Amino acid sequence: MLRSGTGYLRPSWDEYFLELAQLVASRSTCLRRQVGAVLVNKERIIATGYNGAPRGLGHCLDIGCMREEMGIPSGQRYELCRGVHAEQNAIINAAFYGVSTQDTVLYCTTQPCIICARILINAGIIRVVHQGDFDDKLAVQFMEEAGIDLVEITYRSKKES
Repeated sequence: MLRSGTGYLRPSWDEYFLELAQLVASRSTCLRRQVGAVLVNKERIIATGYNGAPRGLGHCLDIGCMREEMGIPSGQRYELCRGVHAEQNAIINAAFYGVSTQDTVLYCTTQPCIICARILINAGIIRVVHQGDFDDKLAVQFMEEAGIDLVEITYRSKKES
């Protein structure tokens, strides 16, 4: 937290957008992991996304988790899931409303997976600020190779303190 001249605690931009990503994650319909993402251009939010089923399809909250039913461990077989990842939904939402993602920053409550990493690279994301909690070394390797500035911050909101 930054201090202004009055002693007032003010979050940095990274802390601010990560806290917003946590709020976005509260809309998640995934039974296993609630993830939120905020896509930012020049310190202005251009799109948000959380993990959940595509528009018009039943949510796992309502119909159950197919991955759980199939015994698929977290972090494996991403394609066997109803949910669209938060990072993907943020980019999709930007595209849906005709907003460019080139040279933007993604704030996410977890480290992106390899599928999301490839999408982030092709979407022109230049920086990813995340809170860890997911181990995908190949995703990190790809993002670093593409020149994406990857930053892990363990900031937690005041609500979690």
